[in-house]
Order: sequence, then C-alpha cells, then structure tokens
Amino acid sequence: MRKIYILFFIPLLFCFSQKTKSAEPVKSGFDFASRQLKVALTGIEAAKKTTAANKVMPRTLNKDGGIQMVSIGDWISGFFPGELWYMYEYTHDESWKIQAEKFTEKLESLQFFTGDHDIGFRMYCSYGNGYRLTGNEKYKEILLQSAKSLVKRYNPQTGLIRSWDSNKDKWQYPVIIDNMMNLELLFWASKVSGDPSYYNVAVSHADKTIENHFRENGSSYHVVDYDTITGKVRSKCTAQGYADESAWARGQAWGAYGYTLCYRETKNPDYLKKAEEIISFIFSNPHLPKDLIPYWDYDAPGIPDEPHDVSAATITASALYELALYNPNKAKQYRKWADTILESLSKNYRATAGGDGGFILLHSTGHKLANSEVDVPIVYADYYYLEALLRKQQLSGKR
Repeated sequence: MRKIYILFFIPLLFCFSQKTKSAEPVKSGFDFASRQLKVALTGIEAAKKTTAANKVMPRTLNKDGGIQMVSIGDWISGFFPGELWYMYEYTHDESWKIQAEKFTEKLESLQFFTGDHDIGFRMYCSYGNGYRLTGNEKYKEILLQSAKSLVKRYNPQTGLIRSWDSNKDKWQYPVIIDNMMNLELLFWASKVSGDPSYYNVAVSHADKTIENHFRENGSSYHVVDYDTITGKVRSKCTAQGYADESAWARGQAWGAYGYTLCYRETKNPDYLKKAEEIISFIFSNPHLPKDLIPYWDYDAPGIPDEPHDVSAATITASALYELALYNPNKAKQYRKWADTILESLSKNYRATAGGDGGFILLHSTGHKLANSEVDVPIVYADYYYLEALLRKQQLSGKR
C-alpha cells in the first residue's frame, strides 16, 4: 500500500507545484504593482501642488526624479486609469475601482477629440476596461462617441485612418504602425452598436497596412505617407526609429499586438499570419538579447551598448499570451517566450520598491534620437505589463 500511495502522491505534488509556480510571477507582479501604484497615487497628489492644473496624468519621471504629469491631451493619458482597472480586475478591491473611476472620468471630454488617431489608446484603455469590468452604460456611450470621432480620420481614397496632422511640409497623409492598436475600439463599437461601418474601416486599415507597411523579413516601417488624391504611397520612413530602413522595437511590438487583435475580431487568417511573421522576426533577430528585452531598435548601431525598451517587451509579452490561443502548434513556444520576458522584467527591470515615483518598471525608451525619455520608466510599459500578467493568469487558470 505504501508504494501505491507514493506513486499516486508524486504526480499530484508535481501538478500542484506546476500550478503554484505558474501563479507566482502573477501574484508577485501584482503585489509589487499594488505597492508601487499606492506610492504613485500619493506622488500624484503631491505633484498637484507644483504642477499646472491641467496636468493630471503621470507619464514618466522628470530629471529631478519627480513624477512628470501631462494633460489629458497627451496620447498616454488612458494608460494610468487602465492600470488601476487592471488592479481592480485582479484584486476585486473596491478601492482600486474608486481610483480607476476617478482617473477615467477625467478623460470624458476626449470622446469628441478628432485631432489624431490616439483616441483609441486614450479611451479604450480607460473607458474600455471600465465598461468591460462594470457595464457602466455611461462608459458605453462615451466609447461609442469616441469611435465616431476616430472614424472621422478615415479617408476612403487611402483606405486608412490618418495618424498625425503635424509636419505637413514633410507628410501628406502619414500612417504609423502604432495605429493598428486603435482598431480595437472600432471592432468593439461595431459589435456593440451593430453598425458594420466601424468594422469595415478597421479591416480596410489593417489590409492596407499589410499591403504597404511591411518588409520581406517581417519587420515594419514606422511611417508610411500616402497621397490623398491617388491613395498611393509617397514615402516610407521612420519618426522614432534609428533609420528609415531599421526595425524600431516598439513598432514591431505594436504590429504583433495589432494583428493578433485583428485576428481575434475577424478570424481572417492573413492577420494571424502577419502577427506570426512579426513575432518570428523579433525572436529570430540576432540582436535580441538573451533575456528577450529588446534594444530600442533592432538595428541601432551601438548594440550591445544601446538602451533597452521595456515597453516593447511588455507589449510583445501581452500579444504572445493571446497569440498562444490561436496556434496550438506554437502555443508552448509563445508562452515560453512571454514567461521569459516576465521573469526577466521581475528580476532585472523593476523599479526601486517604494521609489521611482511609483512606476513599476524601469528602462523604457520613448524617442532615442530626440533624446527624449531614454532609459526611464514610462506608464504604457507598466500598463502592458499588468495586462500580460492578467493574460498569463487567465491561461493558467489560477491566480
């Protein structure tokens, strides 16, 4: 009997230890995030005393170590409310919900904003998560109006949503790879409203981006400029990468994530293929470090002495966990890469406990060539880190 008992017990022990091991990075990550975000909330209150009244959202750290606050018009303004919603989703603690509502509702007026494509980032990361978790009807109406505002930037001649209105002496109709992320708002709006026009715009944008944004090796350009009369490509270049023909790390992450969500919403195999091609480029790249936290550009000339971009890693990890749902043959590898990223982040890229303005992760790079936000914490890196943790939890089925 004793031998039978031991043989029976060992597999149970192994199964339990595997689930526990799987849960550890999620619990550890959220425990750390909880402590840091409480520091951030205190720091934000303190910053109000020395910051302009319209600066209401944390973006990064100032050179003096204080929290850099920005207005709701900044493209990153939806990420901090989104982090708070993710904390509420994981903990079910009403105090996080209260804070999430407080910061989300600061963005209400943006539902009518048509000045750039980033309304998707601003509103879906904040109101979108809020509606998903609460069912608040007011949030739904604000999101639908936000989608109406976004599609106003669509030009049928190009078949794309215009990204920026700036640099008109340089670009006629610039479209950036980042814009793939904003299509999620349109897919949502189509489902909720029953209006197929939102879906059609999103699909058109995704198709045209496949057609013109990508190189044969799976990497993408950052900016493609179009002629508004003919709809033809005028130029392909970069705004934040090392060079026009280089692979800007965060741009590759935006593309992988964007086409993964497009596949989720359409089941178009071309979108799954494109997401996997981008992932293949990233993880076969000889310049990707062993810890899988990329340098800011895969072709940056000073590698390995170039700054990393943690934000590119967190976006990619989140995309990988979802992508694992769609290809059983590659799911194990996708999860392994994502797990490695999270492990690397927790070991070597966390902020100082109780410090660094309450940010969670360090070593992101915003705009290296402009010497802007180089090797700093950035709010969107933290947002996608928490999202990746939640997706890992959902895949493992255990908190």
